[in-house]
Amino acid sequence: MAAGRSIKTSFTAGELSDQLLGRGDLRAFENGARRLRNVFIEPTGGVTRRPGLRHVAVLPGAARLVAFEFNTEQTYLLALTHQRLQVFMGDAEVASLPAPWTAAMLDQMAWTQSADTLLLLHPEMPPQKVTRTSHTSWSIAGWDWVFLPYFRFLPPGIAMIPSGTDGDISLTCTGDFFQPGHVGAAMRLHGKRLVVSSVTSTTTATAQLAETLPSTAPTTDWDEAAFSGARGWPASACFHQDRLVLGGARDLPNRLWLSRSGDLFNFDLGSGLDDQAIEFGLLSDQVNAIRAVFSGRHLQVFTSGAEWMVTGDPMTPSSIQLHRQTRIGSPVARSIAPVDVDGSTIFVARSGQAVHEYAYTDVAQAYQANDLALVARHLVQAPVAMAYDQTRRLLHVAMNGGWLATLTLYRAEQVTAWTRQDTAGRFLSLAEIDGTVWCAVDRDGSVRLERFDPLLAVDAGLTGGSAVAQTTWTGLGHLAGRVVQVVADGAPRGTASVGADSVSIDPEAFALQVGLGFAHVIEPLPPQLGGAAGARSGPLRLVAAGFRLLETAALSVDLGRGLQPVPFRRLDTALLDAVAPRFTGDVTLRGFGWRRDTLQPLWRIEGDTPLPLTLLSVTTETRMTD
Repeated sequence: MAAGRSIKTSFTAGELSDQLLGRGDLRAFENGARRLRNVFIEPTGGVTRRPGLRHVAVLPGAARLVAFEFNTEQTYLLALTHQRLQVFMGDAEVASLPAPWTAAMLDQMAWTQSADTLLLLHPEMPPQKVTRTSHTSWSIAGWDWVFLPYFRFLPPGIAMIPSGTDGDISLTCTGDFFQPGHVGAAMRLHGKRLVVSSVTSTTTATAQLAETLPSTAPTTDWDEAAFSGARGWPASACFHQDRLVLGGARDLPNRLWLSRSGDLFNFDLGSGLDDQAIEFGLLSDQVNAIRAVFSGRHLQVFTSGAEWMVTGDPMTPSSIQLHRQTRIGSPVARSIAPVDVDGSTIFVARSGQAVHEYAYTDVAQAYQANDLALVARHLVQAPVAMAYDQTRRLLHVAMNGGWLATLTLYRAEQVTAWTRQDTAGRFLSLAEIDGTVWCAVDRDGSVRLERFDPLLAVDAGLTGGSAVAQTTWTGLGHLAGRVVQVVADGAPRGTASVGADSVSIDPEAFALQVGLGFAHVIEPLPPQLGGAAGARSGPLRLVAAGFRLLETAALSVDLGRGLQPVPFRRLDTALLDAVAPRFTGDVTLRGFGWRRDTLQPLWRIEGDTPLPLTLLSVTTETRMTD
């Protein structure tokens, strides 16, 4: 009978797909796990039960969350909902104002920030700027264009005939051109600007001249604003080298516009001087609808079919160069802004089954796009939002299925580890501010604003305290009718039902934590069976398993006969409802029975007790028949 002993000291490969169950030769297999649910992986290799979610507010419906940092001490969370903008500072709502977007637009909304102004874009909405003047004073207005970019959408042979040379005139086009959306749109005849006042038919309209025309003769020297109600509006934006960069529009999806240097809303091409505006299209052998522009080491352009690098130092009309780098593509159904992680740009693939790290390599002098989800494809399915927590080095990606895939990413230490976070609802949107990750969560059709809170061990949770011990606690209307987990004076009290607004406990308590419970799961990969005679198929027996824990207050382990709680205190000194002690050290448990199915885990940790748990390493002793 062969004996074996193995020590698992790291989970830094995260949860692996079942497709890798036969790849024991991989390093990821050695450091991975089969199931890691509702836990975070520490860069040092251990696994920690995730924090709970603190309830902040009930939102009026579907939302996109936007982080707004005015300075290091004044940060805000903006919630974009149907025709409304809500501003939160900390957990308090400080402003709410009407907005021009609708719930149907939220998926395609894009944004970028400069100082105290947030620029918001959507292909079907005139771009807006949100401006802060104080904590409670915010405004929404359209952009103050200094000079719009222009484009000729119709073939060059079609002429425009003006009825006069100044003031109010009528325009006649020799082909079908005018649309109702042209009302208010800018045009140029002979380089002279005018604004369309009304549209009579597809060939006639009235306009107000801003400059005098040289004659009323028919002319083919005319064009129109690249952005208007008829042609759509910019789809994405960023700031790069003191220029405002606009990427794509509804009717010009593959075009880039860079403003004049230092004059952010001026897109006048002028005569091509170094500080003047720049405009060009992304032409290649495939469709390249621009989905995002990002300012990194270079100007990075993410399209529906490829990723591009725009160079020029400084970037001028004569020095700018465009290079296609990789052919991954970005999602088309929604806008998911790339994020910067240690100088690399993380973006979601168009396939919806990969998250790529877009990084520049000095050796190749080019960008590469490594797939970070290659070994955990089952966790990355149709992402809808993304946020990076720099403090804990966690990349959170919300999926269309409602769960959260969390990546611990430490490139220097070769840590790329995924886990999955589940809650009683669906994650819709994410934002990160000063190390705090905010979430819009749909719970039974009601959208809530919540944030990860290390002081909580439940979801949709609230805490309360009183100088006098209480049995009834109120202020829980958002949990009405729900069964919740209760932690009273630091000790778990099990479950309770919330009435219309309150919950009752017995005995009374001075401090309470109430919220929806969630269960954590830690399950290893199956053991690798082998020896001098080659691979073996069992049967196998787990003799003992040793768990090294850090600051852990609750642990339940299944070694073959169901989940069993592990006591950390002597029964003769334990008090009912006393605060659970936090244990640091080793716990050794004896195994039970023989196993013929060697794909089954030797051990499994699972539990929903709202108390901290950190697992550092696991040592197992096994026996196997010859």
